[in-house]
Amino acid sequence: MVKTYKIEDLMVPLSEYATVTVGATLFDAVLALEKAQADFDQTKYRHRAVLVLDKKGEVVGKISQHTALKALEPQYLKMASRASASHYGFSVSFLKDLQDQYSLLDGALEGICQKAAQTKVEQFMSKLTEGEVIEADVSLDRAIHLLVMGHYQSLMVRKAGKIVGILRLTDVFAAVFHVMKSCS
Repeated sequence: MVKTYKIEDLMVPLSEYATVTVGATLFDAVLALEKAQADFDQTKYRHRAVLVLDKKGEVVGKISQHTALKALEPQYLKMASRASASHYGFSVSFLKDLQDQYSLLDGALEGICQKAAQTKVEQFMSKLTEGEVIEADVSLDRAIHLLVMGHYQSLMVRKAGKIVGILRLTDVFAAVFHVMKSCS
């Protein structure tokens, strides 16, 4: 018999996820991610993002590892939106020329401590969109569809109007893989 999964079975509860509040710094976010990774069940995939909460404790944004690295160089935030330049078909040499022309990341690591302490999360976080939110009671098929079509790494899970957890692509893939293995 094939096991059926519910979204709530696979999601990571908000209480177990790395979070910071608006006004926190990049450094605070990195520390929160490190702590959440250390505290989380080591048999599961580690967290790769930090959720940003407003003063009421509501999720308003997310910081991925990719976004945190972009925050080290403010020009990245001005140059590209959500999509990577390589997705637009730009060559590696063109991207290198951009880096050289705009002096991207020149000395970024030398000033990393100062940047991490001064850069507020709201300056670079990805704001939560309605497309990244899924109701807790919908089917896993629907969640897979949203993850695939939206190219999301995770979805926020909402129950009774409040975000209660995060459904990660890695956990959904593991569940699907488990079902595939049971077919033999």
